Amino acid sequence: MFTIIRTFVTSVLILATFVSPVSYSASTLSGTKTINLIAKDGQRIAIGNIEFLPSSDKIKYQLHIDHTRFKDYFLSMKEMKCLEGPELWCHIRYPYAQPRTVTRDDLRWLEHDLLFMFKKNNEFGANFWNGVYYSMTIKEGVILGEAQAIDLNLLSAPPEDLDTPFYSEDLRDEIERVQRWLPDLEIR
Repeated sequence: MFTIIRTFVTSVLILATFVSPVSYSASTLSGTKTINLIAKDGQRIAIGNIEFLPSSDKIKYQLHIDHTRFKDYFLSMKEMKCLEGPELWCHIRYPYAQPRTVTRDDLRWLEHDLLFMFKKNNEFGANFWNGVYYSMTIKEGVILGEAQAIDLNLLSAPPEDLDTPFYSEDLRDEIERVQRWLPDLEIR
């Protein structure tokens, strides 16, 4: 009986090493995943996919936004791709060169590739101060993003250091989550 229990405990410990947070992260950051924006009512809107390509020290990624899900708008003399709902939720491409890499502990370049701007449907023009930045973490094999407020007007001039993600924590604020249509992001 003791041998059976010892074998069972050993098996459980071995299995636990395979299901550790590190292996969750490794599988989370490899292969092709779907990018979903999540509405405050729980509805998921698939907006594209991302392919993670592991390399020696960092993980490269290729982002593919499905523009067929978006509608074209001409706002403030600029063509934008926007999702329609209780608000317009417009994807804003990060305008400067970046390496498109992430690590298990640093998803900031991916966060910069998924910038959005929201506006009320009846408002005129683009309100770039209504920027949305999804601060991301990895939890149980899923990349989760929580919307934060940013001012996209700050991108009108290139940052001094193009090798470091621009929107540091001190440039982000809490967002009124109950008032925003798409307060969360999920990549799985």
